Amino acid sequence: MNNTLQNTAELAGRVLMAAIFVLAGYGKITAYAGTQAYMASAGVPGALLPLVIALELGGGLLLIAGFQTRLVALALAGFSLVSAVLFHSNLADQTMFIMFFKNVAMAGGFLILAANGPGAYSLDRRAR
Repeated sequence: MNNTLQNTAELAGRVLMAAIFVLAGYGKITAYAGTQAYMASAGVPGALLPLVIALELGGGLLLIAGFQTRLVALALAGFSLVSAVLFHSNLADQTMFIMFFKNVAMAGGFLILAANGPGAYSLDRRAR
């Protein structure tokens, strides 16, 4: 693969992986009370919601920018696995089964990103 194609694919991959988190974080802000109630129904304290929003929205934006990419990717991998277990563990329900393994697959992608770095089109690479 030539360098331009590889660099563009790495940037596009970061943007595509981050998009779900940016949108989810923003959605949690606009539906704050409902999200707290949903978290509480799963046994997760609603007081953690600001941290969840910061990780999803902030982490997603940092990932897009390619800043602290390896650390953010590890955090989002862990978050994806924890949220799979807490919110999507009813594997008898086909929708939950798909959501569970979507989170697992995303965690895998984040681990690859953490291992390989953000690529050339990133703030991490510009800082070198």
